[in-house]
Amino acid sequence: MNFKKILGTLVLASVCGFSQTQQFTMNDAVLGLRTNLAVKNIRDFSFSNDGKSYLQMVKNAYLITDIATNKSDTLVSLYQVNQNLNADQKLKALSPLKFLNNSKAYFSQKGKYFWLQKTGNSWQKTEFASIPEEAENAQLLPDNQTIIYTIKNNLFVNINGKTLKITDDQNENIINGQSVHRNEFGIDGGIFAAPNFQKIAFYRMDQSMVTDYPIIDWSVTPAENHNIKYPMAGNKSHEVSIGVFDVKTQTKKFLNIEGDKEQYLTSVTWSPDSKSIFVAVLNRAQNHMKLNQYNAETGNLVKTLFEEKDEKYVEPQHELTFLPGSNNDFIWQSQRTGYNHLFWYNTDKGLVKQITKGDWLVNEILGFNEKKKEIYFSSTKETPLEKHLYKVNWQTSKITRLDKDAGVHNGILSKDGTHLYDVFANASTPRIANIINTQTLQTKNILTAENPLKNFQRPEIQNITLKADDGTPLYGKLILPTDFDKTKKYPVIVYLYNGPHLQLVTNNFPASGNIWYEYMAQRGYIVFTMDGRGSSNRGKQFEQAVFRNLGETEMKDQLKGVEYLKSLPFVNAEKMGIHGWSFGGFMTTNFMLKYPEVFKAGVAGGPVIDWNMYEIMYTERYMDTPKENPEGYAKSNLLDKVQNLKGKLLMIHGAQDDVVVWQHSVKFLKSAVDKGVQLDYFVYPGHPHNVSGKDRVHLMQKVTDYFDLYLK
Repeated sequence: MNFKKILGTLVLASVCGFSQTQQFTMNDAVLGLRTNLAVKNIRDFSFSNDGKSYLQMVKNAYLITDIATNKSDTLVSLYQVNQNLNADQKLKALSPLKFLNNSKAYFSQKGKYFWLQKTGNSWQKTEFASIPEEAENAQLLPDNQTIIYTIKNNLFVNINGKTLKITDDQNENIINGQSVHRNEFGIDGGIFAAPNFQKIAFYRMDQSMVTDYPIIDWSVTPAENHNIKYPMAGNKSHEVSIGVFDVKTQTKKFLNIEGDKEQYLTSVTWSPDSKSIFVAVLNRAQNHMKLNQYNAETGNLVKTLFEEKDEKYVEPQHELTFLPGSNNDFIWQSQRTGYNHLFWYNTDKGLVKQITKGDWLVNEILGFNEKKKEIYFSSTKETPLEKHLYKVNWQTSKITRLDKDAGVHNGILSKDGTHLYDVFANASTPRIANIINTQTLQTKNILTAENPLKNFQRPEIQNITLKADDGTPLYGKLILPTDFDKTKKYPVIVYLYNGPHLQLVTNNFPASGNIWYEYMAQRGYIVFTMDGRGSSNRGKQFEQAVFRNLGETEMKDQLKGVEYLKSLPFVNAEKMGIHGWSFGGFMTTNFMLKYPEVFKAGVAGGPVIDWNMYEIMYTERYMDTPKENPEGYAKSNLLDKVQNLKGKLLMIHGAQDDVVVWQHSVKFLKSAVDKGVQLDYFVYPGHPHNVSGKDRVHLMQKVTDYFDLYLK
């Protein structure tokens, strides 16, 4: 008998047993995955222009790795950059670099732009442009000499050191070059440079007609009011147009876009030859969209390429993606067949073909391989709980899956489409990064991250599938207490969102979906979460099930979860709690008032209380206007249902919330006072819609304490 081997095994078992009993702190639970428990990652990954190597940042250096040989070398380091600089010029850290090639890169710091150029074995740093420090939304164009930026509400361009003022609106309520329509419809910016850099298109938003809304800064004495423009459902909306600035003549024109001034303009895209601008023009009712082509020189309408209509709503969220080498052929993403798919259009011939089809959706286009006629994309084709990487031949529509492992995959494609960076995670895999040859499908692993949670006591997590009243499958997770004993009964916390554009339940890391759930499991709670109808990545019918009646279908689905929980012998149905934020805060409050016998305690954060007070773009998409749908707005209004409260309710709001404005919960408090109803309330001064940073630890401790007080 080998006693040394047995002793070693016993020691190892002892160490493992001990190491897996570590408890999460609240700081771990809230911030850990971004700080001390962060999963190792590849920082600032990019492919070289020729697609034969890749770059990554390691500490204060960039490494370049040859894909074929796997040989790595230092491309540039902080030491190399500082070698030739005076003491007052030396960099303290290497900023993220954008490489033009393996010997030239640029970076920016505090409005200054610098070249890094390799000469021999050293790198020279030279400043090539400067913009004011107060500049925002800055973009350096690919010509590497033009910088576009905004200062307050106006748009500027710096060309080879010369600054031109594109707009000069004195009215601060006219905003240029910035995101419009409150970032709905996939909009995340307001500057659109032509491919030849000779023209710059930009959003111009006139919001002077929108009612002022006060956001109070309580950090100064006396407090100061900062008005914002907040267009509430059924009220006056802002008016958006699209300007085009000609760099050469230094003149600007506006596209002649006909229609209601309150319509939405999105999917703004230049043609590759810089002659046309395409705009998806969506009516305010959001049920009729026209994809229009405009002449960039004159601003006049060339033609309407096609229209999309829906009895509920149309939601264009993507720009056009032109096929490589073509000025006329492009990919349009649409949900018209029930799921977001790829449609091939020609500006002259119209619809060529639908490229992808099926009861699954395309998440994102990653790029092309022009030689092979292939489009690369991510999709839910295998299951709505995962995201995988694919290629499709746009001529034959043949689809090939490129990755092999279960989980949520994200990809970066090389410029020539020959290699794909695939980084993924699943319930048991914190992170793996591979390089995939897109033709042979050979895979090279470049990162396998260790599990940063391996020393902690982890709960058992069960994947649950329930059925809605129409038979639709609903996916959820049940997180059991870490010292689970099936003969005991445990308190339960239901965490939910269940609103559009968000999905809580996926096959990702950690399996629970949230370390705070596991923290609560260590404290003896069962945690349950489920995506009901209305949430994302399940197709149009699944999302549109909530149309005109927010909070009704979602509640029915979540009640299926409640029924399931009550059927479990180890659930203490008398000690159930519910928690959610934003739409989840609305759902939490809704539950506590419409089904007051179900939950003993609830915590509602940043809740919508009355959809009349929420923004036009989102609310009218799902509810129509208050005038068109008075019954739907009345049913979802929680102000006249406060008297139904039986359990304990804690409501929390950020004092500077400009998304779900503070007035929602303040009016709820007033209604509670008027009706003699007691509830608990807490405000986070200085925070907008989401409480972030170290204060989020405070928030989640408050939530936890509340459940401990009433459910333990």
